[in-house]
Amino acid sequence: MIAIIGAGISGLTTAWYLQKHNIKYRIFEASERAGGYIQSKQENGFLLEMGPNSILCDQEIIDMMTEMGLKQDFLFANPSSKSRFIFKNGAYRKLPSSPPSLIFNSFFSWKTKLALWKERNNKTKGGLEETLSQFFERRFSKEIVEYALNPFVAGIFAGDPEQLILEKTFPILREHEQKYGSVIKGFIANKGAERKQSISFKEGLERLPAQIAAQLRDISYQSPVLELKKEAKGFRLKTEKETLHVEQVILTTPAFKSADLLKVDYSAFSLALRALNYPSMCVVHSVFNRADVGFAMEGFGGLNPACENTFSAGSIWSSSLFEGRCRSKQILITSFVGGVQFQQQALLPEKEILERLTKELQTVYQIKGQPVFQHFKRWKDSIPQYDKQVLSLDGHAQKAEKDKLWICANWKDGVSIGDCMKKAKKLAESLR
Repeated sequence: MIAIIGAGISGLTTAWYLQKHNIKYRIFEASERAGGYIQSKQENGFLLEMGPNSILCDQEIIDMMTEMGLKQDFLFANPSSKSRFIFKNGAYRKLPSSPPSLIFNSFFSWKTKLALWKERNNKTKGGLEETLSQFFERRFSKEIVEYALNPFVAGIFAGDPEQLILEKTFPILREHEQKYGSVIKGFIANKGAERKQSISFKEGLERLPAQIAAQLRDISYQSPVLELKKEAKGFRLKTEKETLHVEQVILTTPAFKSADLLKVDYSAFSLALRALNYPSMCVVHSVFNRADVGFAMEGFGGLNPACENTFSAGSIWSSSLFEGRCRSKQILITSFVGGVQFQQQALLPEKEILERLTKELQTVYQIKGQPVFQHFKRWKDSIPQYDKQVLSLDGHAQKAEKDKLWICANWKDGVSIGDCMKKAKKLAESLR
């Protein structure tokens, strides 16, 4: 039997494909629910996402979710969500999204526009430990780093591009540089590639793990694994209720929880996992009367570069992104306070965070009134950081695989829901 530790999206998807191929498994989940960080909440008529807000889907992910019986629940993002806004010089401005708008829009300076043009003939090279900031400044300009890269990295990874490693976050950029000699040439050569779509569900993202879990035969809830011990042929696994022998183990838990289970037989791996940084993040949902808002919220949301010294890392305009998030005469804003670059803000008392965030929202979005509703959620450990600490993990994981201890977690090879689902499917297929 294969033991899967953790019923987040990675563990659930792995189990779904193992079950499809009639491979015996059992999921051990410490809590009373499936889904991990994917949490949707209905409150006062509002649909709130505590963790991820959408899934960026290619056809493979759409096919997987269709196979899982979710097609009728798909909720595609509104067309306006293609517009992204960046806070610059005290106001939100639309980020250019096409070559013409890049040339004729005043968002970037002519110096940066010239650097973009010259990038096609940029012959510089970087090392394997090159950070995102080093790569983008080497190939483009510091302004691109500050006003495009920085806010998006904070929004996607809750991270700092000065620390995140290119090879572990956006390896496709290095591939373009090596294959085409230019990032821009690489994108032009692949311009016919499939475009991804942002998708949620009518009942929120938690519909995804709930649907998968409902089809699985063997999930043990409220069954934290207390001990994992390597044996001659497999592992001894101990919970509060039982001790059993399993042939293989799949770890899907956060790095700090996996470290506890590996400290005896895989001490070096355990130490490397404990070194991974999980910054704190606060998610705040604010609802305002639409008539009180002076800013036209037609887009995905507004992101805040660290150099602008804002209180929050940015916001998703949830009611603009998906239908049914709030009443028609209201707007729902999902704001993020914290992450690596805004860590001190995330550690403040809840009351102070709400007061300072509300004041910021009122200023940047020209809002006259107070919020009619607010909800606060603090994640002590949010998104694992793909910084230099993650570089040693591949070697440790490869050694563990020789014992049939497999890793399928968001701290390795991709943090997004789509990444986790693809990794899980690939792993399950390899174990057939």
